Amino acid sequence: MTRRGRVASGQPTIADVARHAGVAVSTVSYVLSGKRAISELTRSRVLASIRLLGYHPNAGARALASRRANVIALVLPLRSGIQVPVVMQFATAVVTSARGHDHDVLLLTSDEGPAGLRRIAAGALVDGVLVMDVELHDVRVPLLRELGRPSVLIGLPTDTRQLTCVDLDFHRAGQLCVEHLAGLGHRRLALLGAPAAVYERGTGFAHRTRAGVIEAAARHGVDVVALPCEENAADVHRRVVGLFARHPDISALIVQNEAAVGPMQAALSALGRRVPRDVSVVAVCPDQFAEHASPRLTCVPVPAEEIGRQAVSLVMRKLHDELVPEVTLLPPRLTVRDSTSSPGR
Repeated sequence: MTRRGRVASGQPTIADVARHAGVAVSTVSYVLSGKRAISELTRSRVLASIRLLGYHPNAGARALASRRANVIALVLPLRSGIQVPVVMQFATAVVTSARGHDHDVLLLTSDEGPAGLRRIAAGALVDGVLVMDVELHDVRVPLLRELGRPSVLIGLPTDTRQLTCVDLDFHRAGQLCVEHLAGLGHRRLALLGAPAAVYERGTGFAHRTRAGVIEAAARHGVDVVALPCEENAADVHRRVVGLFARHPDISALIVQNEAAVGPMQAALSALGRRVPRDVSVVAVCPDQFAEHASPRLTCVPVPAEEIGRQAVSLVMRKLHDELVPEVTLLPPRLTVRDSTSSPGR
């Protein structure tokens, strides 16, 4: 092979690049990894040789050399009560953001608890771990504090010490829903929340929203009934019919269950109650879902894309030994649309 020619046969190696550029192999390695300052002239010469020879670093060798796999794990157990379309928005955001950091994502959907975390952390499969469906007293938390891999929770346990967590401020989201309805004059509300299984295992977002609703209702002198709500149409219909049979003076609903919105509206129609003339509705859900509902829903959007992007940014900063906050809570906002009005309007 001449100095300016291509490799005669086979795939070019890092040694071929070094010979072509007239530098040491270690210099090529430093240009590729960025781990040591290299003069701009030398760097440009090495990159030109890489392009000319068509050299592609071996991913396995690069990982061994840098002790990086360029992969992060997203632990997303598909449990009962999880709304798959919503959590997949988070997953998509994580994958897209990770790609911007030259990382791939290993998606783990089995509910293995601490054992699953220990398994992926024991090898060199991933550089960091993102954990979803976080419970208030999550059994995975003690292990996360001990892992040799940087980790970020998309969710908020009760004890956040020595952890890194990012989420929407669901407690404040619940408060915003009540404040909006109370400001319109509603004095009797109901929260149709997540499925019962979500509350039973102590999932943080559901409990925090409910706590915010109850706290704000007490502060504004509003009566509120808080109920779990399943996802299938028959259960939602029974829940709504039973709710208004017991509390016919309820004039507004707060819904934190995207799958229940359509069946809830059908049940209200069957009861002769129209939205928003007879019953106002506020949802805590992805904004695009609220925008395309009929009528368009007043809602507190769940910013899955922003949360996913923040989670990846935090784990990347930890990979580079940067200090990060223990808790990052995104402030909620309420978007008023067509589903809320003054009672009896």
